[in-house]
Amino acid sequence: MDKDRIKHFIADRTSQDGLTDSGIQGVQFFRATQSVPCVPAVYEPCIIAIVSGEKEAVLNGQRYVYDQGRYLCCPMAMPVKAGTPKASRDNPLYGVMIALDQRLMAQIAIEMENAGAVLPAARGELREPGIKLARWDATFTDALLRLLQLGDNRTDIAVLGQARLREVLYALLKGEAGAFARQAFGAGNAIGRSIAHVSSNLDAPVSIDDMANRAGMTRAVFHRKFKQVTTLAPMQFVKSMRLNNAAMKIAGGMAVNEAALEVGYLSPSQFSREFKRMYGQSPRQWAEAQQLPIGVA
Repeated sequence: MDKDRIKHFIADRTSQDGLTDSGIQGVQFFRATQSVPCVPAVYEPCIIAIVSGEKEAVLNGQRYVYDQGRYLCCPMAMPVKAGTPKASRDNPLYGVMIALDQRLMAQIAIEMENAGAVLPAARGELREPGIKLARWDATFTDALLRLLQLGDNRTDIAVLGQARLREVLYALLKGEAGAFARQAFGAGNAIGRSIAHVSSNLDAPVSIDDMANRAGMTRAVFHRKFKQVTTLAPMQFVKSMRLNNAAMKIAGGMAVNEAALEVGYLSPSQFSREFKRMYGQSPRQWAEAQQLPIGVA
């Protein structure tokens, strides 16, 4: 089966837990051979496809469990908790994470529409939470296998890499999550643009009025639509993005005060209070408790 071939391909190219660069820009393999509880993380726009084992993500209390039957599509940066609670040496998790580029996704979607493709409706603003699970189908599986078969050959990757990556993204846009993804990357999705701006400027001051003005909406309308998409109120989303990013940096070995500054906290005491309120531990207690493989997806 193609999924078994993908699994063996990834297993042969991952020597340790965590993320491993594939050699193809925007494509990473990952492995987990130990149980990791769901901990703070930030999913940047991506597809995460599991070919062995099971993975979890939690967005504001909503639990998403995905495996070799369903892949995860996250077209906008989201503050989540993620883990591999069932992974073990006897039951390792293998998967691949593919970054979703805004320009490339929009370009493919436009080409599909211009070609007269019969597509599920994707009109108006995004109205679903920012994560969706989609069933693997033959088109997606075949495209992913063809992408990975480029292997370590630099010439093949240079000549064919972009084309085969487009095949995978095309399969995504044709598949069960297609309408969801096309809405998220559509020119009219002001919420998506607002999230992208926040994600890229976590160290800058932000207010709900700033976010609403950037989206061209009144404060009330923006608040309602933002919560519809992310399940979080705008400022709750900003705080979660900042603290989750800080938690990841601290778990990776960064000093607490440095992590706080990098995500926009000028007051160490405020950062410590809000961190403890969200995670139940002070930043220093968190740093001492984390034994996670750096870069776990």
